Amino acid sequence: MKRLIPLLLIAMLMLISACGNGNESESTNAEGSNDSSSTEEMNDESNSESEESADGEMRTYESENGPVEVPANPERVVVLSTYTGNVLSLDTNVVGADSYSMSNPRYEEHLEGAETVTSEDLEKIIELDPDLIIGLDSEKNLDRLREIAPTVTYAYGNLGYLEQHCEIAKLLNKEEQANEWIEDFKTRAQEAGEEIKAEIGEDATVTVIENFDKQLYVFGDNWARGTEILYQEMGLKMPEKVKEMALEDGFYALSFEALPEYAGDYIVYSKNNDLDNSFEETETYQNIPAVENDRVFEADAKEFYFNDPISLDYQLQFFKEHFLGEAE
Repeated sequence: MKRLIPLLLIAMLMLISACGNGNESESTNAEGSNDSSSTEEMNDESNSESEESADGEMRTYESENGPVEVPANPERVVVLSTYTGNVLSLDTNVVGADSYSMSNPRYEEHLEGAETVTSEDLEKIIELDPDLIIGLDSEKNLDRLREIAPTVTYAYGNLGYLEQHCEIAKLLNKEEQANEWIEDFKTRAQEAGEEIKAEIGEDATVTVIENFDKQLYVFGDNWARGTEILYQEMGLKMPEKVKEMALEDGFYALSFEALPEYAGDYIVYSKNNDLDNSFEETETYQNIPAVENDRVFEADAKEFYFNDPISLDYQLQFFKEHFLGEAE
């Protein structure tokens, strides 16, 4: 019996040791399982953060007023003036725009669901939850707008109309798309210009007018209303009086009675139909050669206010139809 005691003790120690190893192994396996689970969770969190980072990616845009952190791919843009058509033509969602843009029939299908806003409608703009705001450098409340979303402004006329489109494309990260359109547009406009000059004569003059607030305006070569197409791309001529008074500033206001002095062989009339147009019935107007010869082409002013790709494509087709009889 005394001899068996040491053997029993050894057996018990071995059993205890084996159980300890087994528990340690189970513990190690459990810890390994927990580590694996933790790693998966960390990977999931990392992937989620990556997706969030991709969705909310920012980049630096060098604006006229210095660097601005803007979304890499804006999805909810408020345009306070002038540039709505540029943004829309680059397939970017506009959730708020100025009243002139909202009343443009050419933009209507693109602005479904958008709201009319000004730089003073701060609460309304907040509700629209924009990730980018674009406007002129003369907008009110710019500091407060910058608190709502990254805000980029431009001085109207600082850039040529195609350069301006390129700049907005750069802001929206869509330069390639803009460059493709510009190249195609210039080709189409210049070809049409050659056809028109062959039809009406190299020396024929064209005047662009618009009625507003009981006055008439004539325009130079960079104030929308189709002027960029007619004078810059097509190379058509403006009357000397228009060149003298409107070319530098872009536009010139005159009385109805003075119109004959500025009227070219052809008149493009950007017409506000909801205003007083009774001057058209006057003898002064009726005796203008372009009127007598049925060379006045009337356009809806709301469709002629701007010089973005949507407007320019429409204006180009308008000129081809009226000067050449080429219906779309």
